Amino acid sequence: MVGCTRLSLARLGISFNPSGPSTPLVLRRLSSTAPPTDSLGPRWLSDIKQRLGKCMTFGTDTEQTQRAGRILSEIALDWRALIAGSEGFLTGPERRGLYRQAVVWGEQDSMGHVNNVMYNRYAESGRIEWAQKLARLDPANSKAWTTLFAPTEAGFILRTITTSFKFPMTWPDRISVYHKLHHAPTSGSDAIVLDVLVMSEKHQRPAARLSEDILVYDYTRAKKIALPAFMYDMFSSTWILQEQARKENTEKGARISAEVRRLERETWDGDGAVERVGSPGP
Repeated sequence: MVGCTRLSLARLGISFNPSGPSTPLVLRRLSSTAPPTDSLGPRWLSDIKQRLGKCMTFGTDTEQTQRAGRILSEIALDWRALIAGSEGFLTGPERRGLYRQAVVWGEQDSMGHVNNVMYNRYAESGRIEWAQKLARLDPANSKAWTTLFAPTEAGFILRTITTSFKFPMTWPDRISVYHKLHHAPTSGSDAIVLDVLVMSEKHQRPAARLSEDILVYDYTRAKKIALPAFMYDMFSSTWILQEQARKENTEKGARISAEVRRLERETWDGDGAVERVGSPGP
């Protein structure tokens, strides 16, 4: 097996010992032919890595190894956009909330897991930063956006929040937090619902998902109000961008999956497949 294949396997976290005893490969066809979904799913990235590792463990020639390397480079660069973007989250620096924020030791509970209440705090901090980003995108209404969470004029009040924990995150880790509109804004509505994704950087998948039901409230009149026009316009354009991100990243993920499937058919899952050992031929 060529050196670049061993290097790629190491990047995947797969060990390879060419001098060790031969271990038969277990070849399964079911996991590779799963149909694509509307979003890529939380384990799509790890599945892609495992499938590539299986191809290279079986044996790839130089051209196939280069193709696998290009796929690895692409998902290493774009994994956040692929996973979160395929659900409609906007992951660019001009829209994201928290980005690679360090999880600190004191955020853990007695079991050594990040305390449940911290996920709500991550979502809250991400929501504030999300609103600050909207202020920069809408300079004409910058002051109104930056004071949304202060009891002064029109602002937001969190009515309910629900949290779904996906796995027990531990220190050390880093998180990225993304917000998106749950549905397209409606003129005259007095509330919005935001979906929240708390992404573990170490595990490269969601650690928690939250839903925030937020009321639009006028502190000067002490009553709820309809979305101001500037909010409605911003949320309408944001919804369009979310749908574009969903489509683009789902299609990109489907293309990557198809490229991996092609490698599988050319290696372990092809008719008459024979495991490649030693150095590849030309």
